[in-house]
Parts: sequence; structure tokens; C-alpha cells
Amino acid sequence: MPMNPLEHDHRYGELDQVMRAYTGQIADDTQDEPSLALTAYLRHTWHNRPWALPIAEQQLRDYASTPPGRLRQHLGEFYAIPDVGLPDGGVQNWLFLLADHIKRSVESGEVPPPATPVTHWEWQARFAELGQFLSGWFSQDMPDEFHDHDAAVDDYRASTDPQLLARLVGELHELLALDLDESDYAQAVAELGMEVDPPAPYSPSGWLALVADRLGTPRAEYGPPA
Repeated sequence: MPMNPLEHDHRYGELDQVMRAYTGQIADDTQDEPSLALTAYLRHTWHNRPWALPIAEQQLRDYASTPPGRLRQHLGEFYAIPDVGLPDGGVQNWLFLLADHIKRSVESGEVPPPATPVTHWEWQARFAELGQFLSGWFSQDMPDEFHDHDAAVDDYRASTDPQLLARLVGELHELLALDLDESDYAQAVAELGMEVDPPAPYSPSGWLALVADRLGTPRAEYGPPA
């Protein structure tokens, strides 16, 4: 019988986050240098959930020390390590290597400095609500669902909790503060799930600034005359 969510997270929750960080990335970690994927995981986790790093190190080490046997695989009571391009015989040593890198980072206090996200996972983890907004309201189906971009923004505003709305505005300002080239902003919104172009004549950053301004301005509420 497969594990329930609580048991899964207790055993593998942070291990799963580390594995997700390798989506679309090469597992080319060495003894001397962590990969781009692991560096992105360390950077984001240090700055947002530093307490999770020792948990990740322990879960990686526990899994590598006691990989699932045939019975657990048959019952579905295990975490399936995704294919990261390594031979089966190399995965166990790779997990130990990741645990060693995380342990070294924690013990030395070496925190990767803030930087522009470099992997798909890091974009999604850092700008979670913006990813929900762009992928949910600006997918390739947007022209069939809304009259225009403004209508999609209005629908998001009307259907979203004000606290999440405020979080989105904060993430928009954080993204704009990165001061990227327009080609990099185009890549950023694509990484975050936007599948349509910004409305003419706006560039990606210009449209993001417009959305931040619109959503950051309280909507006037008019009651009946006294």
C-alpha cells in the first residue's frame, strides 16, 4: 500500500525538493563543486527555509544507506528517484555526494549570495505566486477564455484572496528589481508559465510593471449615497 502524504513527507519530503531541483538539469556534481541544480537549491533554501537543509542532508543519507528493497518497491512504499542521467550503480554514491555538499555548506555557513534564478525549479520556487498567475491566466488558452490581457488580470483580481494578491505584487516588484535585459525577462515569464506574448506595445518588463501598478492600487469601493 502506498504511503500516506504525512509519512511520505516525513521520510522523503525534502529529498523530493532536492530531486525536483534537478528537473531539466545535469547531475554533474563533483567532490569539489556542486552542480548548477544543487547550487540553486542551496541558494533558495538558505534564503527562505534554512532549517530544511539539515533535513535534506539526513533524508539523502538515509535513502542512500537503505535503498528500497523488492518488498517496498512491490508495495509502493518508497520514493522513486527520477532519472538524472546516471547509471543505476552511480545513483547511491551521487546521493551521498549531495548530502556531503549540503552538510559542508551548513557546517561552514557558506551561503550562496542572492542572484537571478538559473534553473526552472529555482524560478518556480522563488516566484511561486507569479508562476500561478502566469501559468493559470496566461497559458495558450488565454485568447479563448478572455477578451484581452486586461480581462485576464481583472479575473485574477476578482477570484484571488487579497493576501495572495499582495504576495503577487511583491513578487512582481522583486522580479523587476533584478533589472534584467528584455530577452531575459521574456525567458523569465516563459519559465513561470506564460505562453502568450505581452499585449502591444509593451515589452515583457513594461507589461509586468503595468500589472504590478494595477494590482497594487486598491480598487475603489463605492457605497450607496448617504
